[in-house]
Amino acid sequence: MKIASYNLENLFERAKALNQDAWASSGGNASPWSDGKDLLANYAALNTVLSKTTYTAADRNNIVDLLGKLGLKKSDESDYVILRQNRGHLLKRPRGKPVEVVATGRDDWIGWLELKREAVDEVATQNTGRVIKTIDADVLAVVEAESRTALCRFNDQVLAGAAVAGTAYEHVMLIDGNDERGIDVGLFTKAAYPIVSMCSHVDDRDGSGNRIFSRDCALYAIALPGGGRLTLLVNHFKSKGYGGQAQSDAKRAAQAARVRAIYDTLRAAGTEQIAVVGDFNDTADRPPLAALVANGTDLKDISAHPSFNDGGRPGTFGNGTKANKIDYILLSPALFARVTGGGIFRDGVWGGKNGTLFPHLPTITKASEAASDHAAIWAELAL
Repeated sequence: MKIASYNLENLFERAKALNQDAWASSGGNASPWSDGKDLLANYAALNTVLSKTTYTAADRNNIVDLLGKLGLKKSDESDYVILRQNRGHLLKRPRGKPVEVVATGRDDWIGWLELKREAVDEVATQNTGRVIKTIDADVLAVVEAESRTALCRFNDQVLAGAAVAGTAYEHVMLIDGNDERGIDVGLFTKAAYPIVSMCSHVDDRDGSGNRIFSRDCALYAIALPGGGRLTLLVNHFKSKGYGGQAQSDAKRAAQAARVRAIYDTLRAAGTEQIAVVGDFNDTADRPPLAALVANGTDLKDISAHPSFNDGGRPGTFGNGTKANKIDYILLSPALFARVTGGGIFRDGVWGGKNGTLFPHLPTITKASEAASDHAAIWAELAL
């Protein structure tokens, strides 16, 4: 059987702020932020302040400042963000006067911040389908999918549609995670590999009561045609792009440690055939992933197998450099012993400024038509 992991970077809709060149492409006229990273950092900072029980004078000043950075001083809607004020009021905008925060704390109003979304290029979505068709995995873990409904629509209308002419998967599953941008982890499996159980870890918390997973560590048990089960842990760790490095590293380290604890519990209970897959947003040589790739674990990276073919580029993101090896298939000893092949499929990635670093699908004629910035990673197992 073949298992694979693929970061889709959304199928039909995506938060506009996730376009890192959003501001630059507008000619610098649309909004006061320099790029999507700044916007998302300010968005997260404002959410943090708004969640406080009581707003101090300093908090109110900070709220006004962040509203300005998000383009929300004059209106509840900017190019990229919406301020929902459903009941009560966070602020007022008196004519000819500065914006004023009137709420004294979270209990004074009901509402939230919302990122605007935009459609993903139709050709890019079809190219995502072409990548999945070519890989032809029996069990495909997907990262950055907006909903189960979107996965089902993609499965029926794109993958099995006339333009791609692939075969729809029999089983499609996604559990909503902790990221409000709609970048969840999900699963496709063929008819011979039904999902027999699933467990979410969205509410796992650290010692301070904070949720550990940015999205989820979704656990799926999959029945195998010859008997037995494959247990899959699908992950998408904290990115490096937003927040300080120390904070991001600590978050990924906590996520890796929790996944390791889940894995160890499964192994202690007698589960042998386990794969830990997904986008870990870090390289194996850095401390945040040590719990999964070092520190005495018996998990084995598919890329370490002699039969693994990376096409001369070890990375799975962007240009495929070693520093961009961030997508993984880690296998328990029982599974690693049954590996017959593996590799990185990067034909859906543009590759460099002009798309010339490596071959890609002929239907990708420009960067915006790429299936994803991530290559898919796969493993063939004699199961």
